[in-house]
Amino acid sequence: MISPKLPVGQKVKYYRRRNGNRTQAAIAGLCGITERYLQQIEAGQKVPSAEVLARLAAELGVPLAALLSEDGVEESQAPLTAAPAVARALMGYDRPRSSTPASPGALRERVEQAWRTWQSSKDRFTNVALVLPELIGDVEHAVRVYRNGCDAEARREVLRVAADLYGLLRSYCRRAGRLDLSLMVADRAIRAAEDADDPVRIAAAQWNLGHVLLSHSEPAAVEEAKEVALRAVEQLHQAPVTAEARAVEGALELVAVVSDARRHHWWSARERLEQRAAPIAGQVGEGNAHWTVFGPTNVAMHAMSIEMLAGEASEGLRLADQIDARELPSRERQFTFGLELARCHDLRREDAAVLVHLLDLEDVAPEDLARSPLARDMISDLQQRVRPTFRRQVNELVQRLQLV
Repeated sequence: MISPKLPVGQKVKYYRRRNGNRTQAAIAGLCGITERYLQQIEAGQKVPSAEVLARLAAELGVPLAALLSEDGVEESQAPLTAAPAVARALMGYDRPRSSTPASPGALRERVEQAWRTWQSSKDRFTNVALVLPELIGDVEHAVRVYRNGCDAEARREVLRVAADLYGLLRSYCRRAGRLDLSLMVADRAIRAAEDADDPVRIAAAQWNLGHVLLSHSEPAAVEEAKEVALRAVEQLHQAPVTAEARAVEGALELVAVVSDARRHHWWSARERLEQRAAPIAGQVGEGNAHWTVFGPTNVAMHAMSIEMLAGEASEGLRLADQIDARELPSRERQFTFGLELARCHDLRREDAAVLVHLLDLEDVAPEDLARSPLARDMISDLQQRVRPTFRRQVNELVQRLQLV
């Protein structure tokens, strides 16, 4: 996504962070200027000479025109923080497994425990990264063995387990900034669910794919997310109607809602939310079918999110006042709600409220806060404009998150 036009100093800071996230002291020393001078350039307090700007561009690895252009820059992406062991396991760089595979029941219990950790732990990235590499290897080994076995039901169950694990990995890789791996595991989830001949899991896997596409900045990918979701809804209508199936259908409708909102189709997003997603949520109630956290609270959060994306901060805050996210089973959804709440205050330049919510998010999900591009951008902007009363707290937050 392209940001609004930025002054030269902001572009210097952007590329310094994007291209290695090096400190001001390091870049300043290599460019032959003082750290204080670079701080003033990035803050817009000093205008660098052409010679200094050329040295900065060379050290940041960008053309000089990138710093001088009036065009916006590509918005920051999530830092690449996927554990190397997880990536290696997904690529197959693991020890050979010739032993008897774990039973589908044992694997089911481990995958569900990993999901609970991912949704409930404050340090969820660290904690799931400890168990995922071995779990990936064990599940994929079991799939290979049971695929050629005589026990058809065991084969189906281990494929269901694999689909659920890949759903978790989609979320982990996406939040860790590895969209390439996220797309790969989303595809694996679909294949496993199809091999298991499980219509609801196929739909849940399509929901996962939709979220990967929503993570891309290209409008075409965001539009494809809606197409994937609505095609999955059509296919799901051919399956038996259950509460579980209806909940997954509602989650797919929310993917379409977000796609519309991301493409600035505000009225379409509101209409689909009110006419499609909300009635389903009213029927199934609060739940967590296939880890989608679909229910009335999640629908209300999406209503607030639409207004935030549309720049209607006051309406977003009004809707937020009616939401209690504390009972949701997913810390990620709690974090996203709090982040969008902070963004609504940010749009209104209510710096004290922004700081309060960011500090609260640090307590709720510190690892998510450190990885969120939107949070990092808000904190950076807050650091530039905040009143002296709050500057110490903002600077300490910056240091804790290692944003400088």
